[in-house]
Amino acid sequence: MSVDPVLSRIDSDLPEALERLLALLRIPSISTDPAYDADCEKAADWLVDDLRSLGVEADKRPTPGHPMVVGHVDGDGPHLLFYGHYDVQPVDPVELWDHDPFDAQIADTPGGQVIRARGSSDDKGQLMTFIEACRAWKAVHGALPCRITFLFEGEEESGSPSLVPFLKDNASELGADVALICDTDLFDSRVPSIITQLRGLLGEEITITGPDRDLHSGSYGGIARNPIRVLTKILGGLHDDAGRVQVPGFYEGVPDLPPDMAAQWQALGFDADRFLGAVGLSQPAGEDGYTPLEMIWSRPTAEINGIVGGYTGDGFKTVLPSRASAKVSFRLVGTQDPLAIRDSFRAWVREQLPPDCTVAFADHGASPASRMETGHPAFAAARAALSDEWPDPAVFAGGGGSIPIAGYFKDILGLDSMLVGWAKADDQIHSPNEKYDVASFHKGVRSWARILDALTRL
Repeated sequence: MSVDPVLSRIDSDLPEALERLLALLRIPSISTDPAYDADCEKAADWLVDDLRSLGVEADKRPTPGHPMVVGHVDGDGPHLLFYGHYDVQPVDPVELWDHDPFDAQIADTPGGQVIRARGSSDDKGQLMTFIEACRAWKAVHGALPCRITFLFEGEEESGSPSLVPFLKDNASELGADVALICDTDLFDSRVPSIITQLRGLLGEEITITGPDRDLHSGSYGGIARNPIRVLTKILGGLHDDAGRVQVPGFYEGVPDLPPDMAAQWQALGFDADRFLGAVGLSQPAGEDGYTPLEMIWSRPTAEINGIVGGYTGDGFKTVLPSRASAKVSFRLVGTQDPLAIRDSFRAWVREQLPPDCTVAFADHGASPASRMETGHPAFAAARAALSDEWPDPAVFAGGGGSIPIAGYFKDILGLDSMLVGWAKADDQIHSPNEKYDVASFHKGVRSWARILDALTRL
């Protein structure tokens, strides 16, 4: 089965494909707000009906939260598991939108046509690129090119509380050769990327308590222990002058970047000055001795995300606070153990406590990094297929953030995940006026058709 007529069909069917996407975008499937529960059900039903129109055996599966959509189609060759999510972020502040967030529209901009709506880039537009590639393949060849399982989630934007139990309960049904996830970005408008490593995330909240009440600084200043001073001294020692994290054992499990991957990243010509300049900065501030992309994609971090203590309202109040707190997050790589780092971090803080102070901790999640086995032949095949579609060759890239689903697929289903997406940095996901370039959608559909063709030929 040739991919060329499939690509031609995608091109000719683009207006109809966009109309289908607009219809899905007009369903306000906000998973975090119970007021939209019925709309989440409606979006799941819409996807079930659309998959069934392609001959996929699809149904809606109940969970304690929003339903999963699962579909299966038999075929020869590899077995692929495709994942996407149909839920979207809330639209607040709605007054900053140029139009109704769920009145999906095609708009003309200086950079070309864009799809404007909540969920257009994250993740309905991305999800539909794969479905439209399958639709074109079915229309041209009468069948999909290989065995495919579809898994669409309705709680990704609210922490996926039902996902892990669902994967465990249905592991035998969801098994495949490789997972495909479409929820990531292009490196730039000319260079597609396959994300092969994602940083994990550990969140910690520290609260240091000194006196049993707030104190007048005129009466107690100089003699009483100030929790803010204690906290800031500890946090100030979190890094040394070279930017290295000082928590004991923190770097255990941090791998060196393979030379071939380093060469790919270097060839991208990443402009750190432009990247930082866009947010009013000028100098990289990570670990000494690493390139900017390595700092973002392959090195672990410790960041202070917020500090609270004392009087912070209008005016001035001369008070020594009873307590002070901070939120600290760690981005993790390689085989760093988030639970071991949590224990080490807490012990490190306790060792620095002076007399008359106590500390309490609250955890805010712990997930390890994900690293894909790029030696799997599917990765080389997909990279070559993408390189045939885009102006510049595709690259194996890293991801600075965390996408827990890739780790769940590895730990629960034993699957490596191929993360390929067509979003752009200016899509304003999670923000007012979210958009998705029509060119990204179109080339995303074509790209999936090429990837399906390449994987089927393995």
